[in-house]
This record gives sequence, C-alpha cells and structure tokens, in this order.
Amino acid sequence: MKRETVIVIDFGGQYNQLVARRVRECNVYCEIYSYKTDIEQIKAMNPKGIILTGGPNSCYEEDSPSCTRELFELGIPVLGLCYGAQLMMHVLGGKVEKAPVREYGKTIVKVNTESRLFQGIEEETTCWMSHFDYISKVAPGFEICASTDNCPVAAAQNPDRQLYAIQFHPEVLHTVRGKEILSNYVYNVCHCSGDWKMDSFVEQSIRAIREKVGDGKVLCALSGGVDSSVAAVLLSKAVGKQLTCVFVDHGLLRKNEGDEVEAVFGPEGPYDLNFIRVNAQERYYKKLAGVTEPEAKRKIIGEEFIRVFEEEAKKIGAVDYLVQGTIYPDVVESGLGGESAVIKSHHNVGGLPDYVDFKEIIEPLRDLFKDEVRKVGLELGIPEYLVFRQPFPGPGLGIRIIGEVTAEKVRIVQDADAIYREEIAKAGLDKEINQYFAALTNMRSVGVMGDERTYDYAVALRAVKTIDFMTAESAEIPYEVLNKVMNRIINEVKGVNRVFYDLTSKPPGTIEFE
Repeated sequence: MKRETVIVIDFGGQYNQLVARRVRECNVYCEIYSYKTDIEQIKAMNPKGIILTGGPNSCYEEDSPSCTRELFELGIPVLGLCYGAQLMMHVLGGKVEKAPVREYGKTIVKVNTESRLFQGIEEETTCWMSHFDYISKVAPGFEICASTDNCPVAAAQNPDRQLYAIQFHPEVLHTVRGKEILSNYVYNVCHCSGDWKMDSFVEQSIRAIREKVGDGKVLCALSGGVDSSVAAVLLSKAVGKQLTCVFVDHGLLRKNEGDEVEAVFGPEGPYDLNFIRVNAQERYYKKLAGVTEPEAKRKIIGEEFIRVFEEEAKKIGAVDYLVQGTIYPDVVESGLGGESAVIKSHHNVGGLPDYVDFKEIIEPLRDLFKDEVRKVGLELGIPEYLVFRQPFPGPGLGIRIIGEVTAEKVRIVQDADAIYREEIAKAGLDKEINQYFAALTNMRSVGVMGDERTYDYAVALRAVKTIDFMTAESAEIPYEVLNKVMNRIINEVKGVNRVFYDLTSKPPGTIEFE
C-alpha cells in the first residue's frame, strides 16, 4: 500500500463504515475487508494496524465468523471491538459466554488511564454498550483495563503483543471520548504518522489522472450532485478541455437547479471543460405518465438517463475514459468490501456500462467517504453551496412525488421544497439538520381558502438527524418555523391546501418517501 493504512476486518456488524470513517478522521487511511480475507493478503498489505469490528453472532458458536490465531501473531497491533474483542479472547484462550445482564445504551465505564488506549481519558467516561455475551475470563497474558458495574471486562490488553480488546463501541458518537480512544490506538499503539489529508489527496489525484489520461478524451455524466461535481472538477484541473461533461436535466431536479449547475459548469463558469446540457424534461414526463409504482418509476428514470447519455456520447464519438463519481460507501454497500449484506445495487459499481465506447473507467473518489468528498470539494475551490448541498436521490423528485409524476406535480413540490429550504436556512437550522425536503403526497382533501372550497394536495415535510444515514431520527424543528413554512406553502404554492410534518424515524421508515 502506498500510504500507511489501518484495515478494518468486518464480521457483519452495522458499524464497519463508521469505524473506518473515525480512523480516517484521525488522518489515517482505513479500508474495510471481509473476515474471509486470506491471511497472506493481509500480510501483503502490511497494515499499520488491524481493527476487528462487531457482529451479530456469538463467537463460541460453531458457524460464527472467526479468524485464525495467526492474525494475532503477525506482530501487527490488533484492536478488537465488541464481537471483535470477544473473538480475540475466545481464539487466544479466554472465555466468552452469555451475559447474566445484557448491556445496551450509554454506560459509565471505569478505565485504567495508564493504558495506551486511555491516555488523556477521565477515569470514568460514558460509552455505548450493545452486547448479549461478555468476556468472563481474559486470555492468558491479558490484563483488564476497563470495567462497568455489569461487565467486569469492558476492555483488556496485552501491551507486549500490541493486542487490545474493547467491549463497547468507540466509533459511535454516544461514546463521549470514542474519537480520542481510536486516536490513541492509531498513534500510541500503531505509531501512525497521520499522512491521510485531503490537500495531498487532491495533488496526488491530479498528478495520477494527468499521467493516466495523457492526451486521451474523457467523458463524465454530471448530475450536479456533490460526488459527480467533485469528480468533474478534479478531472477538469487535471486534463482541462479533454473532458466533456454531459448534464442530463430530467426535469426532476429541485427548483432552479438545472440553471445553477449550468452556471457553475457551463461556458460562463470558472472551469476548463466542455459542457453539454440536455433538456429532456418532456421526454421523461411522457415516459412516466400513468406510472405509480415506486420501483417502476426508478427503473424508467434510470434507463432513460442511460438512453439520453448514450445518444449524446455517440455524437461525441469514441472516448478513452469514462468518469464516475463512485464513493467508498457505494463500494462497501454493493458487497465489494467488508462482509455486511448487500444493501443496494449502485449503478456506479460492479461492472462497466456497455452503452459507451471507451477503453477504461476512472473513479477518482472511489476511496472516499462523503465527508471526505466534501473536503476535496472545498480544497478544489467549489462553491460551498454546492459542496454542502442536501443529499438528493438519483431519481430526483420522481420518488418525492407519491403516485404518478406530472409536470404540474413537479412544479408543486419544487416550489414547496424551495420555501422549506429557505425558511430552514433563515432559522439557522440548515447546518444542524442532516437532510430535509418537501414531498408531495398523493392525498387530496377539502379545504377552505378565501371563503371558497378547495380540493387540493397535501405536502409532507421531512427533516432528519443522523450520523451515518443508516438510522435517523426526525428533527425537532421549532413550531414557529414549521408554522411559517406551512403558511407560506399554502399561500404561495397553487394546488396545496394542507402541510404535514413527518415524525417517523428510520427504522421503521426510510429517509426518502419512496
């Protein structure tokens, strides 16, 4: 590996990406691998440290995910978290069994501050516990370095062999000093230097792209989203006018968004590239007419994008490289990294598109998490409003309109959403809420406006707070803000006479509506 790296071995837990992100926040590069990864491959990577993640199983059961004793004998520091901690004890001769008391949630943990892991941490600190099993006996050569009232081994260590086991989850924000504990591991135990920084990533990427592309032609599908925008600017800085960006405006973007994308990337914008905007709104509305099933809508929008993109690509002729804004969670969630189940199929991962004549694919952001992509965007000088824009699904407003998609419904949801976003920003809540938007329900109801009976649509407002978008809670927006949004939408958006606020968390709901 070119840069110093800590690897996460995934045993099927839900926090594998979060562990890797937290390590990267310490300026140390981190990647996720399945527990099935061959030991020889791990040796060849020569990582500075290995972290074993949590998982849903009991390590003493026959079919549970496991690892060999050899992993702990490589001379590489190993940190076991939750299931990973129990597995380390189990493999090395300790004992793990069903806990008499299950611990779940915030728990006070007493730590030995002389341990390299807990240097600079208070003797009593709040941590996040989530376990049915517990370590009833540490493996030979280990000493206990943290405990709780119900968990005698909240952490154990064998400093001579650089082996550490933690029963709680330092990677989640509920563990108050979790980031410091992981930082202690990568710096005090693994002796990393911290060479993973976005400014050097940008320099190295531009150099590598320039070298790879030479005088070749490059094609990029630009959606205007954060990932594709950052990828496009990175390529523009590297190869200039050898890059052509095709922006397909499917008419399902937020209000004025197509024009905003063109203002940044078009001929009047600051970037050296060729920009083609395809206004395909009417084409999409025709294809979507009468379609109400969410997956059918997604499929039509995705397939039509490919057709439009293909037509434009044919006009350009053969290109050498196709650029995609794939990011690291796309790779992991598509089952190409780690062990967790495939969450969703991503159009950017797992095979090259067969609709464009090109030699090779370039995915400059493939190793980055979303927060790192944003840092790269700022480093490249992309305007903040683009870098920190709200997450937006590929099918756009097509899945924020329940039922059939029409031009009229798109106008309603665009106008309502613009008002909502404007008022959230005015209230100073835009940086606190991770995602917020207006959706158009398929419900119509009777109302009274100006002494007249109306029969119009209901708009639903959604706002969530989340760490990782895997789970989310609805945001507590002050009533006066919601009331102002409701008044403005009903008065300013023709066709709406009710406004709802969606309180559903994820699970059981999803963040998007469809």
